Amino acid sequence: MDAFFDNVTIFSDFLWGGTWGDQRILPVGIITIALLGTGIFTMFVLGWRPVKRLFPAFSELWAGRKGSGEGEITPWQALSTALSGQVGTGNLAGVATAITLGGPGAIFWMWVTAIFGMALAYAESSLAVRYREKHADGKYHGGPMYYIQNGLGKNWKWLAILFCIGTICSAVATGGAIQANSVTQSAVEASTSLGIDLPRWVVGAGLALLVFAVIIGGIKSIGTVAGRIVPFMAVVYILIAFVILVMNAGKIPGAFGLIFSEAFGFREAAGGFAGYVVLAAIRAGVARGLFSNEAGQGSAPIAHAAAQTKNPVKQGEIAMLGVFIDTVIICTMTALVILTVAGAYPNLDGSVVEYAWQSDALQASAITTAAFAQGIYAGGWIILAAQGLFAFTTIIGWSYYAETSATYIIGDWAARPFRFVWVAVAFLGTLVVNVDGLWRFGDVANSMMLFPNVIAILFLSGVVVKYTRDFDKHGIVPPAWYGDVARDADGKAVEAPAAKDSKGSDA
Repeated sequence: MDAFFDNVTIFSDFLWGGTWGDQRILPVGIITIALLGTGIFTMFVLGWRPVKRLFPAFSELWAGRKGSGEGEITPWQALSTALSGQVGTGNLAGVATAITLGGPGAIFWMWVTAIFGMALAYAESSLAVRYREKHADGKYHGGPMYYIQNGLGKNWKWLAILFCIGTICSAVATGGAIQANSVTQSAVEASTSLGIDLPRWVVGAGLALLVFAVIIGGIKSIGTVAGRIVPFMAVVYILIAFVILVMNAGKIPGAFGLIFSEAFGFREAAGGFAGYVVLAAIRAGVARGLFSNEAGQGSAPIAHAAAQTKNPVKQGEIAMLGVFIDTVIICTMTALVILTVAGAYPNLDGSVVEYAWQSDALQASAITTAAFAQGIYAGGWIILAAQGLFAFTTIIGWSYYAETSATYIIGDWAARPFRFVWVAVAFLGTLVVNVDGLWRFGDVANSMMLFPNVIAILFLSGVVVKYTRDFDKHGIVPPAWYGDVARDADGKAVEAPAAKDSKGSDA
């Protein structure tokens, strides 16, 4: 088993970092090239529309607390479900890892990734609403697998199945087992600090029961819970980080200066190391940014396809807020806390450093935990609680992604049995030993999701541009794939020019 995970690690490093063993094959990983390249292309063909429509999208989100069309959950709940998968360990461990590997300049490249990631989120989630299906049971099913099949044609179904297999593998590894392990670790650490010996299986059993209680009701239950927990935990986390930053306000300008100077290697230019520093910052920032917000990976569109709306344009705009909230807001708050809270953090050799990210004895989420613990009373407990909540909501969100993928391959009848399988995944995840190996396996599985999704976004980009322009210029909402007609802004049926698919036929 160790040999298997060693090979998985080598392949994962190539996909995400461009290295093969000790050899650097590419300056950056091919996943970075694929996602960032597609994001830049999509942003330009849309005329920077995601950036221009950022603030209006917030008002649409507020209005989306109530649905205005057929679907399973409100647009607000759809975004919350998507955020339940996006806001997680990447916001805690991912940010710290980016700074450790690429220096503070990595945060700037996380922002760049988020900006272009908004274009990906808009395209994929609007396509999910445009090409979703209404099945015999009256429920709506959508996501990359459906816009691959219905947008590109049935000859591309093999690509849709490949996406589904990748989603199931990624869900089991990183969306289920690892998150359950994280919840367990947080609970065990908390109980140990109180002098209580809490068995891991007890935590697993309790977690499994909670997961069962939420997901047995399907996407409506998941959306309801996510719609309440996710906004609450995000706001509380941001407020606590804000309080810490207010207490360290004098160091914030210096933190931003460090981010920008190291992003472009200004500080190292005199020593001739600027190129290396910038490349390291780009590699770490882009990779961790993509991991955190999941833009282009194809997971979030599955949630947005269930939204109660007939307008793919508006739901796409709401979807892109997920990337902005996850990376530009939450990840930035985490980064600033790490960069501004000074203390005496230990090194392995017994010496101390001023900031947690400079310590070689701390890694990943331990850096964030140490900074918060130093920055505010009970900060360590706050991070433990955040890890637990973030991980739990990720588990329930990814259960729906995996279920939708499984039912696409097997049939709708598999939905309820799969929910029991997912409960078992949540329990067994608490007992995982080789967590790092599972992370690496999940990274490879993610590539099985994102490459089919990126191909579909590129081939259907013309369709996205077409219905976006029709809506902006004429207020025309394109006809739904499952049989509705094109409508104007007032909901009246109209005739709209047919969009073209990748083969030139009517979409």
